Amino acid sequence: MCNSGMVERRSILKTAAAFCGLSTLAVIAPGVAGAAQKSEIPTAASPEVKLEDVVAGPNTKLTIERRGQIVLFGINRSYIQNRIDPETFEKLAEAYYRYDHDPSLRAAILFGHGEHFSRGIDVDGFKSLAGTGKPWIASTGTIDPLAKRAPNLTKPLIVVTHGDTWNMAHEFFLVADIRIASADTRFGQDENTHGRFPGGGSTVRFVRESGWGNAMRYMLTGDHWNAEEAYRIGDVQQVAPTPEKALEAGIQIANKIADCGPLGVKTTLASAHLAIDATEAEALSKLDVQFGALFHTQDFLEGRKAEAEGRKPAYQGK
Repeated sequence: MCNSGMVERRSILKTAAAFCGLSTLAVIAPGVAGAAQKSEIPTAASPEVKLEDVVAGPNTKLTIERRGQIVLFGINRSYIQNRIDPETFEKLAEAYYRYDHDPSLRAAILFGHGEHFSRGIDVDGFKSLAGTGKPWIASTGTIDPLAKRAPNLTKPLIVVTHGDTWNMAHEFFLVADIRIASADTRFGQDENTHGRFPGGGSTVRFVRESGWGNAMRYMLTGDHWNAEEAYRIGDVQQVAPTPEKALEAGIQIANKIADCGPLGVKTTLASAHLAIDATEAEALSKLDVQFGALFHTQDFLEGRKAEAEGRKPAYQGK
């Protein structure tokens, strides 16, 4: 696996830079220009929002490729297994907003650079924020990547995984409208083994997508599962033989969607969400408080200590 280098503004990312053997990706990161750029995010009422290409710096945590009427978002923290810290989460929230309000874009793909899609939350990075009860992202100019609060995406999202796809990363996956996995994907929702719980939506969406028994089988034990099992239980719509083929499949589907009537696509999504959103809203709205509360327990501290010491934790339920 390899990461892209700096390229000229507005250059086209070639898909394969996410994985070695593909061409170089052009990198874009909303907000890399600093706080001044964030203040310029248009409001939802503006019809002129554009997801612009921005030349990436060496610390870009999210890459963005505009390719015709589709856009590719790439999690880019491969040195730490693409774990999601608050800044990466915020950049993705801003990018989702800009995509949703850019009339020139019709479908989006989320993938990961390097050897893994993502091992989920950067616990140390989120520790101070998660325990405060404060929102993780701004209330305007963003769309929650975990879709725990409105507004939600009104355009299609495809998520393509490979390698380790754990916890928060699996919850990003579950938010997608279409989910594709490379055969080497290793899924995990193992927060219970660390004194936490799946606070990003799996208790709602994993149950909905895969059924109560299948979801509880993995959430309650913390056991991991592979792409074949994910396909069996309905967690995945398509399994591709390699990471490259998985991303190619995602791009092919995104382009097929882009060829369809955009108003019909948005109305299809809106109609389908009417059937599920109302029944899930209350459970999703309570997740942040529930997740944050566990950060103050002795079991959470024991989980972190045991992980650091390489031993089995001894939980007391306190």
